[in-house]
Formats: sequence, structure tokens, C-alpha cells
Amino acid sequence: QVQLVESGGGLVQAGGSLRLSCDASGRTFSSYAMGWFRQVPGKEREFVARIWWSGGETYYADSVKGRFTISRHKSKNRVYLQMNSLKPEDTAVYYCSAKRVGAERFDVWGQGTQVTVSS
Repeated sequence: QVQLVESGGGLVQAGGSLRLSCDASGRTFSSYAMGWFRQVPGKEREFVARIWWSGGETYYADSVKGRFTISRHKSKNRVYLQMNSLKPEDTAVYYCSAKRVGAERFDVWGQGTQVTVSS
């Protein structure tokens, strides 16, 4: 069973940086894609970034492109989200997620970590 545990959230001023981590366990991830999503109360969860575990190809939401970087450390089974030039509108609970290659949706989720950006 795949388990995901996020860490690294917190409070930061606008323009600052944070790095989120996601520790993945339960299986090998060579046939998985890993993603980061975020959610604000009262709104739907939105896609932020994803990376293919095997080849490392990445894809970003337009709202974070050029500011956020997703990466993975294979030997540590860890996924990162480096967030730079943070804006108040980046405030949300950030979730790590996983899906098998070929699956339609991300279907494994962590518990989330709060990121708050003050103006």
C-alpha cells in the first residue's frame, strides 16, 4: 500500500521560499507519476506540478511555472516542491499525490501540509 507523508509547510512572507517534501513508501515507484496539488477552503483541489518518477519529465500549472520546481530523489523515495517568489495567493494546503502511469487520475494522497504566505 502506497503511503505519502508531506512536510515542510509553514508561514513565509511574500517573495520568500519554501521547500516541501513528500516521503513515499509501500512499493517501488518506477511506474508512477508523482504530483503536488493544493486546496483553499471552499475551493476545489487544483493541480500544481507533476513528475514522472522514472524519466523525470515535469509539468506545471501556469500559475506556478517559473517559480516552483518539482523534483525527486530516487534513493530516498522522496519528492520535493521548491517554491520561490511566493505570493499570498499561493496560500493553501499542499498535498502530495501519486498515480500509476496510464491511470486517469491521481488516487493516492498524503495528509497535506499548510503553506501560508503573508503580504
